[in-house]
Amino acid sequence: QVQLVESGGGLVQAGGSLRLSCAFSGDTFRSYTVGWFRQAPGKERDIVAAVKRYGGATVYADSVKGRFTIFRDNTKNTVSLQMNSLKPEDTAIYYCAAGMGVITSTLRDGAAYRYWGQGTQVTVSS
Repeated sequence: QVQLVESGGGLVQAGGSLRLSCAFSGDTFRSYTVGWFRQAPGKERDIVAAVKRYGGATVYADSVKGRFTIFRDNTKNTVSLQMNSLKPEDTAIYYCAAGMGVITSTLRDGAAYRYWGQGTQVTVSS
C-alpha cells in the first residue's frame, strides 16, 4: 500500500521561503509520477507542480513558475518542493499525490493521481 507523508509546512512572512517534502513508501518509487497540489479555503484544489516518473520532466502552475522548484530523489524516495518569494496568495493546504497512470496530458489533473497524503498547511503572512 502506497503511503505519502508530507512535511515542512508552516508560517512564513511574504518574501520568505519554505521547503516541503513528501516521503513515499509501499511500492517502486521511480514508477510513479508525483505532484504537489494545493487548496485554499473556499477554492478548488489546483496543481502546483509535478515531476514525471523515470525521466523526471516537470510542470508548474503559471502562478509559481520561477519561484517554486520540484525535484525528486529516487535514492531516498522523496519529492521536495522548494518555495521561494512566497506570497500571501500561496497560503493553502499543500498535498502530495502519486500515480502510475499519469500521462503528459493529465499531469495537472488531480483525478489522475491515485494516492494522496494528508496535507501540510502553508501560511504566508503579509
